[in-house]
This record gives sequence, structure tokens and C-alpha cells, in this order.
Amino acid sequence: MSSKLRCAVVGLGMGRNHAKTYAALPDSELVAVADLDPKRLEEWAPTIGASKCYTDYKRMLKDARPDLVSVALPNFLHAPVTIDCLKAGAHVQSEKPMALNVAQARKMRDEARKRKRVLGINLSYRFTAAAQSLKALADDGFLGTPYHGVTRWTRRDGFPKFGSWFGQKKLSGGGPLIDLGVHRIDLALWLMGNPEPVSVSAAAHDLLAREKAKRLKAQYDCEDLAGGFIRFKNGASLLFEISWGAHQNDPESMNTTVLGTDGSLVHRNEGGGYQFVAEFHTTRAGQKLSGQIPVQKGFEGQSSQADLVQAILHGKRPLADAEDGLRMQYILDAIYKSAATGREVRIAR
Repeated sequence: MSSKLRCAVVGLGMGRNHAKTYAALPDSELVAVADLDPKRLEEWAPTIGASKCYTDYKRMLKDARPDLVSVALPNFLHAPVTIDCLKAGAHVQSEKPMALNVAQARKMRDEARKRKRVLGINLSYRFTAAAQSLKALADDGFLGTPYHGVTRWTRRDGFPKFGSWFGQKKLSGGGPLIDLGVHRIDLALWLMGNPEPVSVSAAAHDLLAREKAKRLKAQYDCEDLAGGFIRFKNGASLLFEISWGAHQNDPESMNTTVLGTDGSLVHRNEGGGYQFVAEFHTTRAGQKLSGQIPVQKGFEGQSSQADLVQAILHGKRPLADAEDGLRMQYILDAIYKSAATGREVRIAR
């Protein structure tokens, strides 16, 4: 393998950021992109050359023979396209969620193992500077023993492209839980040391979305809010609340808090947007201490793509890989089953 990783992207909606990152990194180069929309390809043609823009990703795999491919497509395409890329000999980064369900995610993981390729999952909230600073403290023992977490991502009116594939379960796998919840639940688990989940009790609601779909005559059969409780093998627990629509003050509210025997850590957004701060709370020598954690040097500007490139070049495990994606898929499947049945669901891996 050359010193620079030859990278390609399938899907130039969400994949635009992937492509820009690969083009800018010193250890990678963007060699091809694929998208069904000719207008999107026209945008990239001046940058990488028209001959490197494809409407057929299989043709791209054959012609360009990339080392690494980002699959940034609607959820129902993650599994089949990822498997095609692995069979073509490429390492892959799949957008989150890993797949529509556990069965698909297992096939992706198993194909990567069979081909001895790296399969990364774009769990991008691990890579915010605030999250990296919190993780450094957690790994250094600041929390003591983590025993409980609360994580949420709620929107006042943030339905993505209402009536598109996002709200059709056969194409998306679900609503805000599988779209937004992946990030915040994963972040909480990561800060807690990735405890093994054993059961879930959850509820899901669609009252606001159902009325909106009726009014707009749009297709929509997913939840607009999901909430629940996860138990872990080590005795820890996690509460979660995720929505695309709810009557609240902020347009976007994100907060992940992890409680430990020695202190707590908080990752939250400011001003209803996408600027994040890291906070700590603890008691030392009888004094109650709280404050913001300054971003540690070297944590600014990190990305899951940069991490994956370095992992492949140096034969290391990426920070977010197929096992992380599969763990999350087990939790998602259990949450949806619990919400549908009104019962606690055991997670058997």
C-alpha cells in the first residue's frame, strides 16, 4: 500500500464532508466519487476530474480500485453497498446507523472479517473536541465507577426532509432513535467504558408526526419520539430521550451526562446549535467543584475519517468500528421491539 490511502465516496449528500476530508488529509487522496445525481457530480468534476465521477458505484470500484470507500447513502443501502465494496477489496466507512437491523449488521461485520478489511462506522460524536476531552478524563479514572447515565437529543421541529425515506421504516429502519439516538446513546456508552447491554424497556410515540403526515399527505410510519431505559451487565443504567419534534424551548437540545462514584461528566450543546462544551462535577476534600473542561491540545479538528485512515495505514483498530456499530444495532433492535410490545426486552448476543 502506498503512503497515501486512495479514497472514494459513494453518496454526495452526507458524503460531501467525507470527500472534503479525504481530499484535505495529508495521508489520503480522493480518487473517485459516485452519486446518482449528475448535478452533484458536476460540482466535484472540477476538483477531482470528470473521469473520476461515476453514477454507478460498481463501475467506480472496478475502475478506480480505491483502498477505502465511504458509504454515505440512505440507511437501507448501507449493508448491500458496504458488502459490495468489501468484496471489491476496499476498506469501508459506513455512515451510521450501521444497518437497518442486527441481521444486516452481522453480515457486514462478517464480510469485513472474511476479507480482512477494516469496517469503520461514522459515530462522529466521539470525535468532537468536547467528547475527546471528556473521554480522556474518564479513561484517567475521574468518574470512579460509572453507574448511571442520562442522554438526550430532542428537537422542537427538526424532521429531516419530511415525507422522504427518513420517515419510511422499510428504508430508514426507524425515526429519530435510529437517526439521532445512535449518536447520543453511543456517546454515553463510550464515556461509561462500553458496558455490555442486557435489557431495554422503551416507549415510542408518533402523535405529532402522524398529524403532520396527514396534513401534508406525506408518507410517514416511524416514531417522532422515543424514550426508555437500558440496563447493563455490570449493574449500570442509562436513560434516553430522542425526538424530531416536541414542544420545547430550544430548536435543538443535546445533553449526555454520566454519573460515577467520584464525579460526573457532561457533554452538551450551547445555544440550541452544534457548539459543544464539556463539564465536570465532583467533590474533593469536602468541596463541591464544577466547571468547564478546556479542550485538550490535539483534539481540535479530529474526524472519524482521519482516524480510520491512520488505523488502516498503521494496522490499528479505529476508534469506531464494526463491533461498535453492531453493539448499537442490538440496542436499537431491542428498543424498537420493547416499544412495539410494551415489554422489557432482553438483549441476547
